[in-house]
Amino acid sequence: MATTVFLSPPMVFLIILLIVILLSSILTKLAFKPKKQAQGATEPYACGENIATHMIQPDYAQFFPFAFYFTILHVVALMLALVPAATTGTLVMAMVYILGAIIGLMVLYRR
Repeated sequence: MATTVFLSPPMVFLIILLIVILLSSILTKLAFKPKKQAQGATEPYACGENIATHMIQPDYAQFFPFAFYFTILHVVALMLALVPAATTGTLVMAMVYILGAIIGLMVLYRR
């Protein structure tokens, strides 16, 4: 009975948390600490260019259609993998869902 108490999820979490805190405190004392901070350590740096006057704002316009496509296809694959084929009602519902996903992809990539 005593060994099962230590195998319960909250107790395992607390034991691992204590081990991590102990290791963190030991390794913090062993870590390298520079005597003074290097020049320019707090300045912004991007791909070999010093950018001090403005912030770069990336354009995600081309990324989002691919992200939605990826998400839709993976959810459809999950539906196909998890829907039981034994009952007709769930199979029909899965087919309607897949049809909706196909229509969604057509809307996403219409010109």
